[in-house]
Amino acid sequence: MIKISPFAALLLILVAPLGLLAGMTSPSAAAPRPKIKIMATVFPLMEFAREIAGDRGEVGILLPPGAEIHSWQPRVSDIRKIAVLDLFLFIGSGLEPWATEVLRSVGRPGLRTIEAARVPAPPEDPAGPAAASEAGEDPHIWLDFGRDLVLIDRMVRVLGELDPDGAEEFAKRGEAYKDKLRRLDAEYRDAFRTCDERTFVFGGHAAFGLLARRYGLVQVPVYGLSPDAAPSPKAMTGIIERAKILRIRTVFFEENVSDKMARMIARELRADVRVLNPGHNLTRAQFDAGVTFIDLMRQNLENFKHGLGCR
Repeated sequence: MIKISPFAALLLILVAPLGLLAGMTSPSAAAPRPKIKIMATVFPLMEFAREIAGDRGEVGILLPPGAEIHSWQPRVSDIRKIAVLDLFLFIGSGLEPWATEVLRSVGRPGLRTIEAARVPAPPEDPAGPAAASEAGEDPHIWLDFGRDLVLIDRMVRVLGELDPDGAEEFAKRGEAYKDKLRRLDAEYRDAFRTCDERTFVFGGHAAFGLLARRYGLVQVPVYGLSPDAAPSPKAMTGIIERAKILRIRTVFFEENVSDKMARMIARELRADVRVLNPGHNLTRAQFDAGVTFIDLMRQNLENFKHGLGCR
């Protein structure tokens, strides 16, 4: 007898009517081609897909504004949204532990998925062969702009398979967005060539490890890869002592997360504080204002330049 979990059984009950409806209806030959339905778990993947698909896609994000991806769980309404998609974009690498079971239970024929953590690092990655294995542990791969270029190529290919008539447009739009990322990458490289310091203390979770690796920086985070991995008193003492030796003059805190730890360390060091945004989600105000992933990363760069003494 095949056993399934109660969660999987609930999903089957929820999505089965959707499958029946899909089989009972079919578009007429004269009807316009429907837009590709795309959903992402995090903001960067949503922006990449939106920029590539243009008017040929309907792109959304599962996370509510301001929600933390590490602890968020899908609701029944979210599962129903996934069940009618053409393309589902997620990070993997343990960031969305619910995703595999949801996708298996939905079982929609034709549903395409891209698990970003499985997209290989580019051959020219400055970290060499270790890049792919490290990204397999660190899910914040959108903060490695070189990997983003490869990920966009994958999205262009899959969207072209879903909508062959739009393949040329997807390729052009993908290259246009990749140009933006290349310029951003060049700005980061140019800025970090002039910095007095290469080490930064981050009073949040270890989100910036891949970015630090790409540009030759050293991240000293208060929390681990998950915001729930709180430091011990001994670890905090070690961070403060290390920061004193390095004469750290700025402590960074994580946007949308308590800055208590960062400010406590800053008081010990007589340092100032600046914010860094990991970029996995936006607040409602940021969504309404049309803030982009590129905007967030440029704001981070300005704060890095201040904290590291870049000229």
